Amino acid sequence: MWGTEWPRYEVIKQDTPASPPQMVGSVHAADPEHALLIARHVFVRRPAAYALFVAPAEAFFHVTQEGLRDPKALEGPLGEEEAYWVFAKRSHRRSMVYGDLVGRFPARSPGEAVGQALLQAQGVAFWAVPERVVVGTEPKEEVVESWFAPAKEKTYRLQSYYGLISAKGVEE
Repeated sequence: MWGTEWPRYEVIKQDTPASPPQMVGSVHAADPEHALLIARHVFVRRPAAYALFVAPAEAFFHVTQEGLRDPKALEGPLGEEEAYWVFAKRSHRRSMVYGDLVGRFPARSPGEAVGQALLQAQGVAFWAVPERVVVGTEPKEEVVESWFAPAKEKTYRLQSYYGLISAKGVEE
């Protein structure tokens, strides 16, 4: 029997040229290009964005702070050296999981890339993904304008702006 869900893609958003790319959530899509379009509608409807990237969720290696206590957590089969994007979750306080890009590291395994990232950053969890599977918008001015400018004109209001609906009408 065929599955009823499209594959899951992790979404990485960069708000400005100076800000680091950040993992912001995930979407289900038929392919990476479709995932980018869905991610644009879900994560860039109103907030600003400079670039948007997606990668298949199954391509991510993940290790928690507890897992890092095990010396074998970062071991794994070694392959050809390639670039990995490594993200770190900084805190447990947020209800959503956000991972900030620590950097791009040449390594022979995702665990080796996380080991290199640990020399530069701290976090309560780390993710590594091969750069070759990351697909994104090009941060060129014409791409930024066509993909993200329409969102700048949309008014954003918090849910509390609209008041509560009761049996007697809208309450302030």
